[in-house]
Order: sequence, then C-alpha cells, then structure tokens
Amino acid sequence: MKKIIKCKDKEFKIYVEDTDFQGVVYHANYLKYFERSRSEFLSYANISQNKLREKDLAFVIKSIKINYLKSAELGNQIVVQSNVEKKSNVRMIFYQKIIDKNSGKEFVNGEVEVCFVNLSSKKPKQFPDDLLLIFD
Repeated sequence: MKKIIKCKDKEFKIYVEDTDFQGVVYHANYLKYFERSRSEFLSYANISQNKLREKDLAFVIKSIKINYLKSAELGNQIVVQSNVEKKSNVRMIFYQKIIDKNSGKEFVNGEVEVCFVNLSSKKPKQFPDDLLLIFD
C-alpha cells in the first residue's frame, strides 16, 4: 500500500511583487509557492538542505505538471496544500494545490516529482534516514 503524507498547509498573502501588470499572480510564482511548501516539509522532517549540500547531496525536480484554473490576485490570502507520496527510496511525488483561504476556490494544482541525487555523479541516492522513517 502506498503511503501519502499530508504536509502542513502554508499560507501567503499576494503582494504587488507577486503580480504582473494586470494585478494577477505571475504564472511562475505559483511554482515558488509550491517550492516553499516542499522546503517546509523537509524542515519539519529535520532535514537541512544546506547540510545535504555540504555532503554533495540534493533534492532535484524531475518533472512538473501544473494546471492553472483561476488567477489569484493582489491582496488574496492563499493556502498551499500538499501531500507527498514516496515512489521509491530515491523518488517522491508532491501533489500540490493553491486555494483561496476565504472561499476555498482552487487557483492552481500540480504534481512535482522530486529525486534525491549526488550532485557530482548526478546519480540517485537513497533518501536520508529521517525522511525514510516518515514514510514507514
């Protein structure tokens, strides 16, 4: 049976810097919100990306699928909701969506496949033990 873990929700307010000239969130910024949520997941698991880099290890994006459903706008309060599924000891998929905090309407959803690699060899490495324990 596959185990899917619910990550802690991450809230943001949309500021001018997040928007384009029309006052809507610039499309690439949704990926930034997704990234911040994934980084928080690792932090909650006591995994330091800086310490991993010192060991020449890192999480890298293998693929991203994203669906833009509705534009978030200047002043909106948004919530990034994420679930993560371990696909193997070197690969996991985050199922993420961004919703309006007040109405619950969905702005964006996507799947982000993440792999763990040795940065020098570019070869997959087994996840840190702390992360593997979460999925047990």
